[in-house]
Amino acid sequence: MTDGAGKKTWIIPDCELPQEGEGVLKGHESVIVVNDSDSDAEIAVKLFFTDKDADSSIKWQVKAGRVRCFRMNSTDDMCGVKIPYDTQYAMKLKSSCNIVVQYGRLDNRQTNLAYYTTLGYNQ
Repeated sequence: MTDGAGKKTWIIPDCELPQEGEGVLKGHESVIVVNDSDSDAEIAVKLFFTDKDADSSIKWQVKAGRVRCFRMNSTDDMCGVKIPYDTQYAMKLKSSCNIVVQYGRLDNRQTNLAYYTTLGYNQ
């Protein structure tokens, strides 16, 4: 049995779901999880906001040896939680096994399209 690459705890401090915009590519945020282990990853997601209590109701699963993309603008991916647009928040992922986490944001609220990805902070 292999532990897989990555860590069990990840923090993404700079989340902000942009409006979809009018371009062909729609604005969004996503978290991509790679599970390189031999076990399915059960992931508890906690959202932190500046003006309200944290939300710990989101649970994700990524099968062993798989990758999965979770979109913040998808209430299915977010277990029914609706992320507010244009609002600063942060995210903590706590997994049952080692995972690698990448965060991405496509922001086309202005004419010059902006897209970036970054790894979260891990412990």
